[in-house]
Amino acid sequence: MTRITPEFITVLAESEIFVFGSNLKGHHYGGAARIARNKFGAIHGQGIGLQGQSYAIPTMQGNIDTIKPYVDEFIKFAISHKEMKFLVTKIGCGIAGFKVSEIAPLFYNCIEIENVYLPLEFWDTYE
Repeated sequence: MTRITPEFITVLAESEIFVFGSNLKGHHYGGAARIARNKFGAIHGQGIGLQGQSYAIPTMQGNIDTIKPYVDEFIKFAISHKEMKFLVTKIGCGIAGFKVSEIAPLFYNCIEIENVYLPLEFWDTYE
C-alpha cells in the first residue's frame, strides 16, 4: 500500500493538497484546520472546498449523513483534478468526535482513485 497519508504533514510539494475537516463557518481554529490555515492557505470564513493548498470538508454540523455529501463532492473534485495529489487527514476524528470506523467508509470509493492518499487507519478498515 503506497497511498498512505503521512501522520504529520508540515510541508507540501507544489501539487499536494492537505484535506482536512472543517466547520461550515470556516473557523479554522483547532486541529488539522488550524494547520491548514497556518501553513496551507485555508481561508478564514470558507468552510468548504479548495483554498490555497488545502481542501475543507465540513464535519462539525451533525452526523455522518451530513458529512457524506461533502465527501462525495470532494471525490468528484479529486477525480476531475488528476494533476493534484490529495492527502486526506483523519477528518472528523479529532474535535468533531467521530471514530475512524464511522468516517473511513465515506472514503471507500477513493481506493481506486490514484491521486487520493488516505490515513493508514482508513486503509485498515477496508481489509
